[in-house]
Formats: sequence, structure tokens, C-alpha cells
Amino acid sequence: MSAVATQAQAMDAGMQPFETMAAGLFDEIAERSRDVAGVSRPAFSQVETETLEYLADFARAQGLSVRWDAGRNLVFSLPEDADAEQSVLVGSHVDSVPQGGNFDGLAGVVAGLLCLVRARREGVRFARPVHALAMRGEESAWFGPCYIASKALLGVLGEEERSAPHKGDGATLDEHMQRVGIDMEPVRRGEALIDPASVLTYIELHIEQGPLLVEKNLPAAVVSGIRGNFRHKRVRCIGEAGHSGAVPRSYRRDPVLAMADLLTRLDESWLTIVQKGDDLVLTAGMVATDVESHALSRIPDKVDFSLDIRSQSAQVLDDMGELLRHEMRTIERERKVRFELDGALRTEPALCAPAVVEGLTQAATRLGLEPFVMPSGGGHDAAVFANAGVPTGMVFVRNRNGSHNPAEAMEISDFLAATAIIYDYLLESPA
Repeated sequence: MSAVATQAQAMDAGMQPFETMAAGLFDEIAERSRDVAGVSRPAFSQVETETLEYLADFARAQGLSVRWDAGRNLVFSLPEDADAEQSVLVGSHVDSVPQGGNFDGLAGVVAGLLCLVRARREGVRFARPVHALAMRGEESAWFGPCYIASKALLGVLGEEERSAPHKGDGATLDEHMQRVGIDMEPVRRGEALIDPASVLTYIELHIEQGPLLVEKNLPAAVVSGIRGNFRHKRVRCIGEAGHSGAVPRSYRRDPVLAMADLLTRLDESWLTIVQKGDDLVLTAGMVATDVESHALSRIPDKVDFSLDIRSQSAQVLDDMGELLRHEMRTIERERKVRFELDGALRTEPALCAPAVVEGLTQAATRLGLEPFVMPSGGGHDAAVFANAGVPTGMVFVRNRNGSHNPAEAMEISDFLAATAIIYDYLLESPA
């Protein structure tokens, strides 16, 4: 059966009438958060709040129950399930990276809403109560920490993360969260804002952020696990300024070449680790010398860069942390420079619950979709729920051109096919 045929069959299972509704939601929110390029919905900003308020108005118009939780996230449900003490959560986030794409995060929120709207229109009850969750602040682009809302909900948002400054105004994450109306005292004490036992299962739909589904010509996939990571928002290498033409190599303390040396060594280790069959990715996404003093003819005195190291193995992450420190010490001796590390931000790898993976796979099969299970390279709020002991599952949607950029290209037909998988699972999943 072709990918086109399977998409049509999944949509014919009941999602087809929601094509216009889904497209309208995406278009309206994109217009409300338009930037010079793409969209910008900063974490804990007025734009993010207005996006949530728009979704709340939409949900009420569809006859759904709507409430704000203690983290100032939105919770939607069928009216008869509003007070359920335990529920399946279908959630994701509404914030975006600066000038990013419209579907990263938002697709998962819209999927949860459409499942509820469809159930209400068809007059059916889910196998277990379902709450859809629209969260704030998943992206790390604004403060450095990631998965902020889910960490706050589960009581694991640390002091160092709360102290992280905003990239624009410099105010701390703690201050920004308080500004949107969150009572921060329980968060500061490390208290969970929800009882993890109240979440029977957490399900998240997300666009794929790599090319695999495009290459396989599949509209959707079930996710097996999520990479963990450790991140340094700023690594600084300090050397000594000098004239580019007057200082011989043996006298140089060049921080840029030292940084390049470090990244080359890490890249070589990355290749070795992957060749051994282990999982690893490494990125230095921000690199900068001092804009006030750098010049074509000047050896910089310092360079700042970021590091984002991810793996599905906690041991690989531990080993890479130790390797990073070892290589920095070696380069310091050899190149007469000094490295400074800020505090590492770490999220542990997370495996999706086998029973949930199997249930979602069976749902795809019932819909006539070719079942396909794959790992997630990117991180998601789902990892926080999984590491809190909540049975967790994810569904990926085919998406061209990657994510975190205006060129995200999720087709509505693919989105509806993936949403149909979740809807079918919610109907059939055992209590």
C-alpha cells in the first residue's frame, strides 16, 4: 500500500473533517506570532500567553472544558472528564525558537485538541479520561534550560536553571515565570505542581526533526526513546590578544585555534563512538569573539562558544563529560590558554514505555498505516515525564527541511494521519 493510500485511509477513519480546522488553527497562530522570518513565540512572553488564550477561546467554542494549571499551562478536556483524578495527558508546547517554524511543539497541542473535539462531536468516550496539555517554555533558545514547564510541573526545575538570564532583557527565568502569574514558591522548593500518579500515560505528537520519514516516504512513526543531553550555554577560552602579523606561532596564545583544536578532538571521538555502535551527536551552535574588540588583524583575547552533547546512553554522556574536561586540560597546557565552563544543564535519556509503543504501533496498523518505530534525536517534554516514572509515548509526523527554522514543512494530511494514531490509541488503550 502506498504512502498516499495509507494517509487517505487514516484520514477516512475520521480525521478528514478536521483538515480545514487544523489548517486554520496553524495559520491563525502563525499570523499572530509572525516575525521578520518565520514565527517567534518566546517562552514566558506575552506572545506565548496570547497564543494560549487564543487556544482557550477555540476550545471553549468547541464545547471543551478549559483551565489554567499551577504552571500557567492550559489543560483541555471533555466536560465529563474535567474533574478526573487520573488521566492520559496528550501534550506539547506552544513556544518557538526565534524566527522558527510554526509546527515544532504547536502540532502536538493541536493534535490533543482535535482528539477531544472529534470525541465530543462523535459522542464517544475514551478508554480512560484524556486531558490535552498546552505547555509553555520547552525551547532552550531563550534562557538556556529546556523543558521548563514540564520540569516545573514535576518538581525538578533546579535553582541554576531558574537563575538563567533571558537572552534579551537579562531577567532571570524565575522572574519571567513569576511575571506570567506562576506562584514560584512551590517551584523553588522543588515541589511538583501535579501529582505524577495522576498521569496515567503521557503522549506527545511532534514533527520529526530529521530526514528519516521523508526518506522512507512514511507520514508518521512511533518513537522508541529520546536522547538525553548535557549543554553548556557558554564555554569561554581565554588567551592573549596580539597583532596578527607580528606574533609567531610559538608565542601565540590563540583562543580561537584552541577552541578549534578542542572541537576537532571531540569530533574525532564522536566518530569513534559511533563506529563502535553507540549513539552520540555533538553541536557547537554559537561561536563568537568580542564584537567590541575583534578585528581582521587582531588575535582575539577570548572566544565564547556553546556545546550541546546528546545520546540515548547516560554512560556515553558521562564519558563525554569526562573527555571534554580531559581535552580542555591538555589543550590548556599545549596552547597556554584557559577554558572556563558554565554549569552544565543536563537531561537524562528517556525510553518510551514498551506497552505504549506497542499500543501506538497497533493503532497505526489498525488504520492501515505502515508501522514504523524509531528513536528521537531531539529532546522533548516527553523525556521529563518518562524520567519521572510516567508511562510515555510519542508519535512523529513527517516534516521536510528540519525544524527550528521557517522552512518547516509538515503536510496537514500527514498531521491528520499521526493524530488518528493517537485518537485510535486513546479509544482502545486499556485502563
